[in-house]
Amino acid sequence: MTPEGKVKAKLKTMLDKLGIYYFTPATGGYGRSGIPDIIGCHNGVFFAIECKANGGKTTALQDRELKRIKEVGGFTLIVDESNVASVPAWFREMERSSLSGSP
Repeated sequence: MTPEGKVKAKLKTMLDKLGIYYFTPATGGYGRSGIPDIIGCHNGVFFAIECKANGGKTTALQDRELKRIKEVGGFTLIVDESNVASVPAWFREMERSSLSGSP
């Protein structure tokens, strides 16, 4: 498994334990390039998570998609080995922000 694959696996296990709805879009040449690795909804709030390995950087296409999601009120996060453990706290903050109306 690749380092990024390990991050994705850890994140998916965490999302499953938290009971959060998500899916991983299949791109395979048919989808739009740059779509984040994990797309989901939690308590009525749309979110997208991009997984990276070893502090990897997002591409211009990924940046474009993450920006578009934020512009329409969704929440985005870039996760790697250094911050994957903080995802539950991110969801709690996302819930607080959505209740106050400020993504």
